[in-house]
Amino acid sequence: MEGFFAALVVSFGVIFVAELGDKSQLMALTFATRFKPIPVLIGITIATAVVHLASVAIGVGLGAVLPTEWISLVAGVAFLGFGAWTLRGDKLTEDEKRKAEKTNKTALVAVSVAFFLAELGDKTMLATITLATKYGWFGTWLGSTLGMVAADALAILVGRMLGRRLPEKAIKYGAAILFAISGLWLILEAVNELT
Repeated sequence: MEGFFAALVVSFGVIFVAELGDKSQLMALTFATRFKPIPVLIGITIATAVVHLASVAIGVGLGAVLPTEWISLVAGVAFLGFGAWTLRGDKLTEDEKRKAEKTNKTALVAVSVAFFLAELGDKTMLATITLATKYGWFGTWLGSTLGMVAADALAILVGRMLGRRLPEKAIKYGAAILFAISGLWLILEAVNELT
């Protein structure tokens, strides 16, 4: 149970941080201005659960064929890359925003499809793959899914309370620093295992 709990907590934390300031949060906020928050969160949960299930399958497959110390090294470098990606930032294009605001489909279908497509190849998907190479699949899947839903729920709540104004710079820099610390930690762990 210790492995499951570690996977759950680590993946929740990493994905929660990765999602801060991500375009998915902006999409969640945009959908919540058009639809009620609960169907939006259910749609986010469905899409995230499916994408992250595929992510952990890929990660577990990679973890089975690669040595642990090399996985840690690659994961550390990947996390440094995620930190840089976070600093670069994500923005909703006008087209994406228009589609989110003007959809005529039901909230659940619209949100599920939009989030599924937005998350393919996104940093949260790649981070989930990276985490799954090191931790068990179920804890990683559950933690990453809950982390993303929690971050998007926070965006909806804070956005509604603050009138859509989030402290974007502070969130972006904080998330980038946490990714860099995690990346350096994994690299040091890998170097210790290799020597």
